[in-house]
Amino acid sequence: MNGPDEWDGRELPGSPGERPRIPSPRSAAEDRGPLPDAPPLPVAEPDGLNGTEPPVAPVAPVILPAPAGAPPHRILKSLLGAWALAACSAEETAAVEAHLTDCASCADEALRLREAVGLLHPADSLDLDPLLRSRVLEGCLGRRPARIPVPEWATPYDAETAKLDALLRDMGAAEWRAPVRLRWFEGERPVGRETTVAGVMGHLMAVDGLVATALGLTDPLSTAAPPGAPDPLIRTETFWRAADEKQSPLATHAPWRDQSSALIRQVSFAGTKVAELAVPYGDFRLPLRDSFLDRAFECWVHAGDIAEAVDYPYEPPAAAHLHQLVDLAARLLPSALADRRRAGLAAPPQRLVEAGAPGRTLHLEVEGNGGGHWYIPLDSPAALGTPEHTVAQIALDSAEFCQLAAGHISPEEVAAGQHGERDAIRDVLFATASLSRL
Repeated sequence: MNGPDEWDGRELPGSPGERPRIPSPRSAAEDRGPLPDAPPLPVAEPDGLNGTEPPVAPVAPVILPAPAGAPPHRILKSLLGAWALAACSAEETAAVEAHLTDCASCADEALRLREAVGLLHPADSLDLDPLLRSRVLEGCLGRRPARIPVPEWATPYDAETAKLDALLRDMGAAEWRAPVRLRWFEGERPVGRETTVAGVMGHLMAVDGLVATALGLTDPLSTAAPPGAPDPLIRTETFWRAADEKQSPLATHAPWRDQSSALIRQVSFAGTKVAELAVPYGDFRLPLRDSFLDRAFECWVHAGDIAEAVDYPYEPPAAAHLHQLVDLAARLLPSALADRRRAGLAAPPQRLVEAGAPGRTLHLEVEGNGGGHWYIPLDSPAALGTPEHTVAQIALDSAEFCQLAAGHISPEEVAAGQHGERDAIRDVLFATASLSRL
């Protein structure tokens, strides 16, 4: 059987089964030469018989000649863009607007151009608005309240706990078992205790728990908290005994950090009156504001113990924070001196002084970051230290003073500038060392 494109004889004219032929295309009229002009259409006359008019062929629009003295149509049309942008002269504007009242096509074009111009904007300056920052801040604060500020007396604790947290995050699991020697001063001699990094964190959490319970937060010792006076040493020993030896040493990190964050949050929302809340430390009490400084000082000291054990660089507190810590130690010296007198470890006062009255004074000069000048009353904690009644002077570096207050160096090792009564100088140096504890 032949395919559709093969010759089968049926294409011949008159043959059986002849296929219909498709006529070839005709040539276009243009191929025979130019077309003649179309004759003008005749204008039909009204049909008088029935009163109707025959249909009239459409007539092309006729452009009227411009008035005398006006520019021609093509020039006025070319000015429409400039007219829409208000870039024409006064004479051109008058001519274009006069033309728009007579020419419908130009009036439509002018309307479209004027609408397009409305969508355009002038180029903005790249210079920032000087009030942009204040508007952004105002908008942000309007949508999100400002962060509750941390009290000034709690900022050293906030900073030191954050630094210690960063140190702990850089440590491996094996380093948590690194031996750490805790040092402090008792009576006339230095003492120490061996523990681990995990043990140091347990000690910090147990003593910080005194502040937590004073603020109504959960005690980290829970039901294991010892009865009676909340002594820091007894609480630490209790925490160490209750520690599970099978538990990972890292287990104290998260609870300690959660507790320190909760303390900062609690005092930030509590208001100013909470600063004078008493926190018991066994046989003495501290206002909450001083208790936070005490915890910041101990956090820094023990963080240095940990950093020394794992060979990690550690920076001292910021100058403003260090000054607050030194100031706390200086303010505690009169009471510490009185305690040593009662224990027979310091010379008795030379004369009685009424509360608030000036008495014999030691000038304590602490140099370096966080330093300053303090006048320590020697005869009574309630007396007033004044420069006019100074009988002795001690000058030493702020880092050395803090190491002495932490019990890391003994009073005999202090390279202090000393001037005046020898007994007063010795008593104040030993009283500074007695501020330390486990």
